[in-house]
Amino acid sequence: MSLPSLIEDEFVTVDAHTLTDTVRAVLRANGADAAGAQTQATHLIEAELRGHPSHGVRRLPIIVERLRAGFIVPGVEPEFSWVTDSVLRVDGRNGFGPAVAWRTVELVAARAASTGITLATVSAANHIGMLSPYVEELALGGWIAIALTTSEALVHPWGGSRALVGTNPIAIAVPSATDPIVLDMSTSAVSMGKVIEHSARGIPIPAGWAVDEHGESTTDATAATSGAISPFGGAKGFALGLTLEAMVGVLSATALGRDVHGTLDAERAVTKGDVFICIDVERIGVSAMLPVLSRYLEEVRDSGDVRVPGDRSRVERAHRLTHGITLDPALWDQLTSLTEGVHHD
Repeated sequence: MSLPSLIEDEFVTVDAHTLTDTVRAVLRANGADAAGAQTQATHLIEAELRGHPSHGVRRLPIIVERLRAGFIVPGVEPEFSWVTDSVLRVDGRNGFGPAVAWRTVELVAARAASTGITLATVSAANHIGMLSPYVEELALGGWIAIALTTSEALVHPWGGSRALVGTNPIAIAVPSATDPIVLDMSTSAVSMGKVIEHSARGIPIPAGWAVDEHGESTTDATAATSGAISPFGGAKGFALGLTLEAMVGVLSATALGRDVHGTLDAERAVTKGDVFICIDVERIGVSAMLPVLSRYLEEVRDSGDVRVPGDRSRVERAHRLTHGITLDPALWDQLTSLTEGVHHD
């Protein structure tokens, strides 16, 4: 398969639809089912569109490796069990993370229409990717949404130097009468994906992002991958990350700390957990607050050169849909090698 592209200023620009089709074809050629491949490809490209390449196409090689190793099971049907009227337990059965997550989102939204609030706990689902698309989709439908996930132990505790805590991202979206506010952040100074991205491109990382294997602060991205990422905001970020890991791990009955595996390697089954919370503002009688929130967010934006959470991603997405997605040459070469002998189905 040849990939149409534009090479400019040492970057390669690819149309989003073409890139989605290419990623889907690579997954299909490596044993993925049609629906799982489409959902996974769409989610990876969505991260690229929103300006977060650390959760985009760069993840494809490890996904392919996990498929080949049998740690991602194509076409498997997750097991859904309502343990109470508003609590859903999900066993992903080692399926594609986004496929399991999107099914879960659909179910919690439908149930929240009657119960007002729903909670879903997920185990044995592969990496679900960037969290904001899930919560933003719910917010656009009128729900307040929260998504949480754990990761491998990549972050050192505040006052320590050994990686013992996950990056443990959290996403929250709140609807308004216009665009929702959408927060998506890890509890570390940076995601490991971004450190790996810098390492692949030979670019130093900013001071304060990470320590090396000896616990010393480093700007060497490659050294950081052998050390630990720092928590954001010092002790407060560490406390938040640790508490979220405890919450997700307990609710989903999944691994904690250095026992979390399977999102960065192809040697072990996934052991992390995910949690989704959905609140139907109409059902609980607070939908009149949505225009109030819209006016407040406009006041915040008008106070200076201010963007509220979600604004930048919407601008980036619109730009990339029109002008294409830029990939660095090393990643382009890696993607090209994966497409050799691959044909669209």
